Amino acid sequence: MMLSTRAEYSIFSVPLYYVLKLRRPMEKLTSFYRNKKILVTGATGFKGSWLCCWLLKLGAIVYGTGYKPNKNKNLLYVLNLQKKINLKLLDIRDFKKVNKFINEKKPQIIFHLAAQPLVHESYKYPMYTFDVNIKGTLNILEASKNCKSVMSIICVTNQIYKNKNKKFKETYELDGIDPYNVSKASAELIVNSYREIFKQMKKKCAVSSVSAGNIVGGGDWSNDRIVPDAIKSIRSNKILLIRNPNFTRPWQFVLEPLKGYLLLAKKQREEINKFSGNWSFGPSQSSKISVIEIVKLIIKFWGKGNYKIKKNKKFKESKNLILDINKTKKHLKWQPTYNTKKAIKLAIKWYLDVIKNKKSPSQVTNEQISSYMNLANLK
Repeated sequence: MMLSTRAEYSIFSVPLYYVLKLRRPMEKLTSFYRNKKILVTGATGFKGSWLCCWLLKLGAIVYGTGYKPNKNKNLLYVLNLQKKINLKLLDIRDFKKVNKFINEKKPQIIFHLAAQPLVHESYKYPMYTFDVNIKGTLNILEASKNCKSVMSIICVTNQIYKNKNKKFKETYELDGIDPYNVSKASAELIVNSYREIFKQMKKKCAVSSVSAGNIVGGGDWSNDRIVPDAIKSIRSNKILLIRNPNFTRPWQFVLEPLKGYLLLAKKQREEINKFSGNWSFGPSQSSKISVIEIVKLIIKFWGKGNYKIKKNKKFKESKNLILDINKTKKHLKWQPTYNTKKAIKLAIKWYLDVIKNKKSPSQVTNEQISSYMNLANLK
């Protein structure tokens, strides 16, 4: 039977012609990553584990590095990814080991996520934070310099630009006060420098730095992050302490920036000069929600919970953080798929399904990735 390209054939009142047309971006993404050799640094981390899981679904050959993970709570082991990817536990600060691994495995694309990612930890351990976030980035780029297979590198930084007009934009000057953001701003300068180094040596390798919003999703057990802190408090029947109830953050579901990283790496392979640069992936500005609103949503979706406001006296934090994503939307054709409320709902659903309903973490994670891919196509 031949299908007509006219509007008379439809699925859920959406003409089949448009469904087929709109499905192409994710289908192209799948065909692009199939059998590609991909390295994910920080694979044992929360976001790194989700990325590895998605890459496997796309048919990629995945290599990962991580550093002394906690096997009891680490998402990579919960998802059984250590048996599905080529995993190497190493210190990202050890250039010899990093260089050997990259030159042995010869990845085509590198997603550099390895970092000390927490602001509060950076105040406790500033030297360690600088060492991991700066030297780790330097080691990845230097090891890639003489590895012919590497054609695209995505380095994850943060919202490290001056906050003008209550926004962060890629064209603004780099900025930072706390050790974490200063380390990431420094890493971005290193990325910019190696982009120029690659041009001078005529190496066909695109290099980009990417920043994202405040990520929420299942399997995150880090301290001082609102969703895992709330889940821990609820499960232990304790009161959740909130530092800054009226502060706003660019909350987004974990798959949103990962979609951006995947799209960007593909674009970089197609047009190196056009897509090398700095990119931001965040929610739409209409998704501006305060900490207290997030906590109330968590309690609503879980079904119980209590909180109390406790003034922050430990360290300075910005009141409002908003990412300007206009450049990304215009040139990468990327846009958020979920609003903040949906992001929180899906994150809590992951924990409920795994903890209360005893579902397989791998099953729940893969189901959420599949659902997201289908919706992202229609978006």
